[in-house]
Amino acid sequence: MTAAPAIRIENLVKRYAPAKGANGTMIEGKLALGGVSFDVPEGSIFGLLGPNGAGKSTLINILAGLVNKTSGACEIWGFDIDYGVPGALRRSEELLAAVRLADKRNAYARTLSGGMKRRLLVAKAMVHSPPILVLDEPTAGVDVELRRQLWELVSELNREGVTVVLTTHYLEEAEELCDRIAIINHGQLIANKPTQELIGMAREKIVAVTVADDLAAAPAHEAFVKATWDGARAVEVTYDKDRLSAGQVLAILQEQGLTIEDVTTREADLEDVFVQLTGTAG
Repeated sequence: MTAAPAIRIENLVKRYAPAKGANGTMIEGKLALGGVSFDVPEGSIFGLLGPNGAGKSTLINILAGLVNKTSGACEIWGFDIDYGVPGALRRSEELLAAVRLADKRNAYARTLSGGMKRRLLVAKAMVHSPPILVLDEPTAGVDVELRRQLWELVSELNREGVTVVLTTHYLEEAEELCDRIAIINHGQLIANKPTQELIGMAREKIVAVTVADDLAAAPAHEAFVKATWDGARAVEVTYDKDRLSAGQVLAILQEQGLTIEDVTTREADLEDVFVQLTGTAG
């Protein structure tokens, strides 16, 4: 029997209230979520991605109780979570150390820098050892070293059994951490798959070649999606893997008189799929 999901979202709709425009006319309320449904498996790290304005933050805020849904259902662990934590069960010192704020334990939050406030929010979210942890852009505005430390902390919590829902604009972060990823665009769910299966949806691949002689321009062919050139001898050809193979790309280049000295290929990544599905970069 399949375990119940940590979070169940069914036909979730959010339409914001109408607003009065500058000329006094009423403007129809924005439809932020248009009937979104998905489950977050227990014990997973679940990525929720989408372009700006796609509806991610609205969904997260509904889960957090900060925004009222228009219709639909949200079930978290089968019941509402009590966030009150006795002092003896808090992990304050451990978490302050993990986010490098131990020396600020007695400081007022308003005196912290923007990056420190971001780290404090992450620590506050974890202080009561929740069975589900929702992190909305947890590494925005922090340096690369701290980002890596937070990734390790999230992975460790997940190994301990915590279900994590993560939103991020860093697609490499989602690709590295998440077991499963859902993508929202214009208030609609457009993908919901295991991460590697989602990456496998990408149609395009890249062959990078170095040729023997300087080129006057990038090579062109109707079968290429695009070809870029560094102004000398390096060329990258993007092709549709459903139409061509890497070998066929190389054959076309050789037919055009190019002598190839070095070849590398690049597999699709989450960025490629995200652009393919949403039409925007992450």
